[in-house]
Amino acid sequence: MTKARDIMTPGAEYLRLDTTIQDAARTMASNDIGAMPVCGDDGKLQGMLTDRDITIKVVAAAMDPASTTVSDVIDPTEVVTIGADDPVEEALRTMKEHKVRRLPVIDGADLVGMVSQADIATNLPEDKVGELVEAISAAP
Repeated sequence: MTKARDIMTPGAEYLRLDTTIQDAARTMASNDIGAMPVCGDDGKLQGMLTDRDITIKVVAAAMDPASTTVSDVIDPTEVVTIGADDPVEEALRTMKEHKVRRLPVIDGADLVGMVSQADIATNLPEDKVGELVEAISAAP
Protein backbone atom coordinates (compact mmCIF):
# COMPACT_ATOMS: atom_id res chain seq x y z
CA MET A 1 0.00 0.00 0.00
CA THR A 2 1.38 3.38 -1.02
CA LYS A 3 1.71 5.80 1.89
CA ALA A 4 1.77 9.59 2.03
CA ARG A 5 5.51 9.51 2.75
CA ASP A 6 6.04 7.60 -0.52
CA ILE A 7 4.65 10.40 -2.69
CA MET A 8 5.28 13.54 -0.60
CA THR A 9 7.83 16.22 -1.28
CA PRO A 10 10.12 15.84 1.72
CA GLY A 11 11.69 18.65 3.72
CA ALA A 12 8.97 21.20 3.10
CA GLU A 13 9.97 24.81 3.55
CA TYR A 14 7.95 26.52 6.25
CA LEU A 15 7.31 29.91 7.80
CA ARG A 16 7.88 30.75 11.44
CA LEU A 17 5.18 32.27 13.62
CA ASP A 18 7.15 35.53 13.95
CA THR A 19 7.67 35.97 10.19
CA THR A 20 6.09 39.19 8.94
CA ILE A 21 3.37 38.90 6.34
CA GLN A 22 5.51 40.97 3.99
CA ASP A 23 8.38 38.46 4.27
CA ALA A 24 5.96 35.53 4.01
CA ALA A 25 4.46 36.98 0.81
CA ARG A 26 7.95 37.46 -0.65
CA THR A 27 8.87 33.86 0.16
CA MET A 28 5.65 32.56 -1.36
CA ALA A 29 6.15 34.71 -4.48
CA SER A 30 9.77 33.67 -4.97
CA ASN A 31 8.79 30.00 -4.66
CA ASP A 32 5.64 30.47 -6.78
CA ILE A 33 3.40 28.83 -4.16
CA GLY A 34 0.06 29.84 -2.70
CA ALA A 35 0.24 28.10 0.68
CA MET A 36 2.96 27.36 3.20
CA PRO A 37 3.04 25.49 6.47
CA VAL A 38 3.79 27.45 9.64
CA CYS A 39 5.87 25.96 12.45
CA GLY A 40 6.84 27.11 15.92
CA ASP A 41 10.42 27.37 17.17
CA ASP A 42 10.26 23.67 18.01
CA GLY A 43 9.52 22.75 14.37
CA LYS A 44 6.01 21.59 15.21
CA LEU A 45 3.28 22.43 12.71
CA GLN A 46 1.09 25.32 13.89
CA GLY A 47 -1.00 26.05 10.81
CA MET A 48 -0.99 27.05 7.17
CA LEU A 49 -0.75 30.47 5.57
CA THR A 50 -2.34 30.98 2.17
CA ASP A 51 -2.23 33.79 -0.35
CA ARG A 52 -5.95 34.15 0.34
CA ASP A 53 -5.22 34.71 4.06
CA ILE A 54 -2.85 37.51 3.10
CA THR A 55 -5.38 39.10 0.77
CA ILE A 56 -8.47 38.83 2.99
CA LYS A 57 -7.07 39.07 6.50
CA VAL A 58 -4.28 41.57 5.93
CA VAL A 59 -4.66 43.61 2.74
CA ALA A 60 -8.47 43.91 2.76
CA ALA A 61 -8.41 44.68 6.50
CA ALA A 62 -5.82 47.44 5.90
CA MET A 63 -3.31 45.81 8.24
CA ASP A 64 0.38 46.64 7.81
CA PRO A 65 2.10 43.62 6.23
CA ALA A 66 5.48 44.86 7.50
CA SER A 67 4.39 44.64 11.14
CA THR A 68 1.70 41.96 11.04
CA THR A 69 3.11 38.49 11.73
CA VAL A 70 2.03 35.10 10.53
CA SER A 71 0.82 34.27 14.06
CA ASP A 72 -1.59 37.23 13.81
CA VAL A 73 -3.21 35.71 10.73
CA ILE A 74 -3.27 31.92 10.89
CA ASP A 75 -5.92 29.89 12.63
CA PRO A 76 -4.13 26.94 14.26
CA THR A 77 -7.42 25.10 14.71
CA GLU A 78 -8.00 24.92 10.95
CA VAL A 79 -4.85 23.09 9.85
CA VAL A 80 -5.60 19.90 7.92
CA THR A 81 -2.84 17.28 7.82
CA ILE A 82 -2.09 13.74 6.77
CA GLY A 83 0.07 11.27 8.67
CA ALA A 84 3.23 10.11 6.95
CA ASP A 85 2.14 6.47 7.18
CA ASP A 86 -1.46 7.07 6.10
CA PRO A 87 -2.44 5.55 2.75
CA VAL A 88 -2.50 7.79 -0.31
CA GLU A 89 -6.25 7.14 -0.56
CA GLU A 90 -6.63 8.86 2.84
CA ALA A 91 -4.75 11.88 1.51
CA LEU A 92 -7.13 11.96 -1.46
CA ARG A 93 -10.18 11.72 0.79
CA THR A 94 -8.86 14.46 3.10
CA MET A 95 -8.06 16.80 0.21
CA LYS A 96 -11.52 16.28 -1.29
CA GLU A 97 -13.31 16.69 2.04
CA HIS A 98 -11.49 19.89 2.97
CA LYS A 99 -11.10 21.18 -0.60
CA VAL A 100 -7.36 21.79 -0.31
CA ARG A 101 -4.63 21.42 -2.91
CA ARG A 102 -1.80 20.77 -0.45
CA LEU A 103 -1.54 18.76 2.74
CA PRO A 104 1.24 19.02 5.29
CA VAL A 105 2.55 15.55 6.10
CA ILE A 106 3.33 14.96 9.75
CA ASP A 107 5.13 12.22 11.62
CA GLY A 108 3.83 12.59 15.15
CA ALA A 109 3.71 16.37 15.39
CA ASP A 110 6.75 17.01 13.18
CA LEU A 111 6.35 18.39 9.67
CA VAL A 112 8.14 15.98 7.32
CA GLY A 113 6.81 17.01 3.90
CA MET A 114 3.91 18.09 1.72
CA VAL A 115 1.53 16.19 -0.52
CA SER A 116 0.16 18.25 -3.39
CA GLN A 117 -2.59 17.75 -5.91
CA ALA A 118 0.18 17.01 -8.46
CA ASP A 119 1.61 14.27 -6.22
CA ILE A 120 -1.83 12.66 -6.09
CA ALA A 121 -2.25 13.04 -9.85
CA THR A 122 0.92 11.12 -10.60
CA ASN A 123 0.20 8.31 -8.13
CA LEU A 124 -3.50 7.50 -8.36
CA PRO A 125 -5.84 6.37 -11.15
CA GLU A 126 -7.13 9.08 -13.47
CA ASP A 127 -10.75 8.79 -12.30
CA LYS A 128 -9.74 9.42 -8.67
CA VAL A 129 -7.70 12.45 -9.69
CA GLY A 130 -10.68 13.81 -11.65
CA GLU A 131 -12.85 13.55 -8.53
CA LEU A 132 -10.23 15.49 -6.55
CA VAL A 133 -9.92 18.26 -9.13
CA GLU A 134 -13.70 18.56 -9.35
CA ALA A 135 -14.07 18.76 -5.56
CA ILE A 136 -11.34 21.38 -5.19
CA SER A 137 -12.61 23.43 -8.13
CA ALA A 138 -16.05 23.60 -6.54
CA ALA A 139 -14.57 25.23 -3.42
CA PRO A 140 -15.47 28.88 -2.83
